Parts: sequence; structure tokens; C-alpha cells
Amino acid sequence: MAQTPIKFSDDQAEAFDSISKILKSAGVNLDDALLTPLGDGKSSVTAVIGKAGSGKTLLLAKLVEALQDAGLELVSGDYEGKSRKDKRTLAVLAPTNKAASVLRNRGVPATTIHRILYTPVYDPEYEKIAEWLAEDGNRPKIADITDEALDRAARVYSETKSVPAALAAAGLKGSDFITGWKRRESPLDIGFVDESSMLDEKQYDDLREIFPTLVLFGDPAQLAPVGQSGEMVFDRLSDKKRLILNRIHRQADDNPILDLAHALGDPDLEFSRFEDMIEEAAQKDPRVEVAARVNSDLMARSPVLVWRNATRVRLIRAFRMAHEAPEDALLPGEPLICDGIELPLKHRKRRIDLEARGLIKGAQVVYLGPGRKPGFSRLHVVGAPDPQISAASIVKIELPDEDEPFLPFAAHMGAAFLHGAAVTIHKAQGSQWDEVQVFAPDLYAASRAGRMEAGQALWKRLAYVAITRAASRLIWVKRYALARPEGLLGTDDLKAPVTEFTLTQTSADE
Repeated sequence: MAQTPIKFSDDQAEAFDSISKILKSAGVNLDDALLTPLGDGKSSVTAVIGKAGSGKTLLLAKLVEALQDAGLELVSGDYEGKSRKDKRTLAVLAPTNKAASVLRNRGVPATTIHRILYTPVYDPEYEKIAEWLAEDGNRPKIADITDEALDRAARVYSETKSVPAALAAAGLKGSDFITGWKRRESPLDIGFVDESSMLDEKQYDDLREIFPTLVLFGDPAQLAPVGQSGEMVFDRLSDKKRLILNRIHRQADDNPILDLAHALGDPDLEFSRFEDMIEEAAQKDPRVEVAARVNSDLMARSPVLVWRNATRVRLIRAFRMAHEAPEDALLPGEPLICDGIELPLKHRKRRIDLEARGLIKGAQVVYLGPGRKPGFSRLHVVGAPDPQISAASIVKIELPDEDEPFLPFAAHMGAAFLHGAAVTIHKAQGSQWDEVQVFAPDLYAASRAGRMEAGQALWKRLAYVAITRAASRLIWVKRYALARPEGLLGTDDLKAPVTEFTLTQTSADE
């Protein structure tokens, strides 16, 4: 892979050089692509922190490119070949499927933290194909797998570097070649973690156990994980271990969304003045819009972002009524958010199966329709490499002024879901959409509450996270109103084969 020439900012160049020195001390010399075997040296944690538009993702991408050029093998979480003492590896991680998919869409091969903590167990017969694809074995001869199918698998693997995608091209389903998942037993090597402001203490400790060299990329202006008193895991690192990036205007391309985000750093800025700035930006640039009503069509794929839970529930209710959704069922195309896995401890293995397929807490999902068994749903997991599955589901539809949610249908146990047409700004962290609607009345309420977090007004942190979720267009909604949908809910934009999740089906039957 040839590196693409690019002009770094001074901050980025300094950070690249600092990380290069850290890697050199760990036996990876980027200057001459010289690698030495992984030793038992002291572990290292470094953070690259900067607000939106500071070039964190570009720096991460260029470091990944340099490490691959130096000969490091990328660990994807899909399949790992035989370990060798002289093999050096790199894993690029994100806390959620959506955050990992944002990186992949920018050309950075990333997987979730969970997919690194838990590794797939392959059927021994089909693992021969995986070994061959990864150049750890000879071309296999397997009953029912033709030479043409193997050739297709090789072509797909050369394009995607994904063993599951290659095996699917050979005509195999995930349930054919992956028999289960197990907790990682052996450590890895170098780990890059994007969106590290989202990491909680448990995830951070798990990562430090696995990676002797860990580099965190994060935004200090985002919201800290719930229960951590506004502190992020990189806040406790020494100044020498925190590399600061500032905004790069030539790379931000005078983006009005980033201009608004950075304006929130002014300690004297009041909410009313900030809304004036949004109005002024909307008059000059179509990438910012001020709307009187929430767009119900957009909510089907890009949730409206709110602060208060009561607002979220009311907007979801209005969305379902606008689309004439029945009280006792979901319509194909309705968005959901995974609220966790409701399985007893004795079914820990099946819990891992579900989570490894992308159904981790906070995952965005689209309902495709009922499964073949009562209580099962066909689902599209947004951002997952193999997104469409069928799984036992417990769907909770919350209603205004009601303590208990309504369950249109539910399996005895399985993956639990809340509706996803509106989400809290906290849960939106790590995600990004082309167009984002921010519900301004909630942020006004936060400003009136006068709450602070880590020395900054809470409404400013909320506003910063909300508006930086927008990749190309920010819609600032000023009133409690919902526009009628112009189209019907559907799933045509999500067409792909559905993988039957047989291990979960077994658990639901028990």
C-alpha cells in the first residue's frame, strides 16, 4: 500500500512524531519499516484529543496506513490466523457498531471493542478456508464447496479482507462456519481506539489488559459516560501522554456546523445568542436549517436528538401516530435501539452470540418484519458488517405518562429494544448521520436548569455533541411540532440476505 502524500498541520505532525517514538520503543520503527518481535516490556497508554475538525480521524488513518506499510497485520475480529511470536498486529476499535462503521466509511478498517474481547470459534472444516485465505494454509478440498466457490471467496477476501464475507460468497451462512464465541484468552499488540470519550472504566481496564500499546482518540468536549462525574478515561493521563490537536480550518473547509460547535467554547455565550448564530448561519449556508417542525420522514433513519427522556417518548409516540402504526405491532422500517440482552446467567454463551452479532446495548436497529417463530424479529443492525439477522426480541414501546412500556410482542427472553425514532444526545455519541435534527426546546430547558458538567454549562456540552453528529446538514427544530410524513415506512434501502441466528432460536425454545 503506497502512502498518500498529505500536508499535516503542526499539531498533527507533532502528534504523529510522538506516537512514532512510542511505537519505536515498542519495537515498531516506522522510519525504516523495521519490526522486532513483541516483547514483555512496559505497557503504554497515550491519548490524542481534539474537538471536531481537528484532524483526529485523518491522523488515525495515516498512522494505520504507516503501520500496515511497515508490515503489521490488521486484527479485525472476524478471524485470527495462527499466532506467531514474530507477528506484530494492530487493531482499530470503536465502542459501537455505528462508530466503527463511520471509520470504515472513511477507509479505516475498524471493528467494535466487543468483537475484539470475544473471538469467533470456527468449524474446523471451514476454518481450513479461512487459513488459506489468510495465507496460513494450503488451498483446501472440502465436500460441497466447489473450486468456483473457493475462487469467489478468494476474490471477495482480496477486496474486503473479511473472512465471513468471503465464506458467504462461497455459499455458506454464518451458522455454518461460526459455532460460537469465546472470551479472548491471549493479549494482542497495538490498539487504536476512536471515540474514547465514550469508554467507561470497565472497557478501559479490559483494553489495557489486552493491548500493551494503546492509543486513544477522543473529543474532550463531548459528554462523559454516565456515572463518571464528567471525567473521561484520558483525563487522568499526564500532560506528556495527552497530545492536543486544534481545529484545522483548511481541512474543515469553513464548515458552518463546525463553526457553531466551536463557538460553544466561549464561556460568555448565552443560549439566545447561540440561537441567533444558528439563524445567521442558516441564512448563509444550506448546510444549516432552522425548522418549525420535526421531519417525521427523516426520523425513520436519523433519530431526532433530545435531552429529556419525556421529550423522547412523546416524539416517538407522535412519529408512530403520524405513520399510522398499530398499537399492537411494529411496521417494517421502524427504527429501534438495543436496550441490552435479557437472558439468565446460565445462557451466557447465547448472550455472547447475540452481542457478537452487533446487538450490544445502544446498537441502532431497523425492524424488517416478524421472524419465522413467535417472538422473533428480522432485524437490520446498523453499521454491523453482517447486518441482517433474525433473533428473539422483546420490544418495548414507551407511552407518555405511563410507568410501564407497552409490548407489541415479546419472546420469553432475548434482545430487548426501545423505539429509535428519537434518542437522547448521550446515546447518540459515537454515531453520525448525514442529516441530524436537534430538538432545540430541550436544550433551552437545559440552559434554564443551569447545570454544569466538568466546568462547562451542560447545555453547551449537549449542543456540541448534538450538532457534531451531523455530517452534512444540521436541522435546528424550534417548536414542539411534527410534520406529517410524505412517504411510507419501508425497508427497500436495507436489502441484504438475512442470517438466521440459530443459537438464539435454541435459547428461546428452552
